Amino acid sequence: MDRLSTEPNIGDALSFVRTCHLVTMLENSLYRAKSAKLQCSKVLVPKELTARVAQEALKLSLDEPCGLRGCIIYVNLESNNKQASLDTIIYDCSVEPTFELKLVLKQDTQGWDYVRDLLIHRSCFPQLFRSIIKLSPKFQISKKRLYFSVIGVGNEDCQ
Repeated sequence: MDRLSTEPNIGDALSFVRTCHLVTMLENSLYRAKSAKLQCSKVLVPKELTARVAQEALKLSLDEPCGLRGCIIYVNLESNNKQASLDTIIYDCSVEPTFELKLVLKQDTQGWDYVRDLLIHRSCFPQLFRSIIKLSPKFQISKKRLYFSVIGVGNEDCQ
């Protein structure tokens, strides 16, 4: 048996930890935005949405000098073809940002408006259902570098 195949891959473990940390940061961001920006009682998030966003952010950070640690994420919500800023996430405050990600989450209105209206009319607590926002499983993420690559320059200090 090959000795290397039984040992855990440190790179994979580190990627998993960073992804989990970013998922937590995204969930906390949505929690804060719920009352501060969205003024709703609940935000319904599709299963695995934050994990998929975190994995995509990790992929986009692979060719960056500081990796995910040099990332700023601008979280926005699109509803009725309008975007609202929800939060800004700085992955690691101790590292000078090297790139920005613009994350656009989308409000899911297909089918939800009908279900919500049914709940409002048949519920003892109609106000509760009026203030629920459901997110779509779809999202957009775009990257903007905050530096120019120069061939022959040494490594970026990311400590």
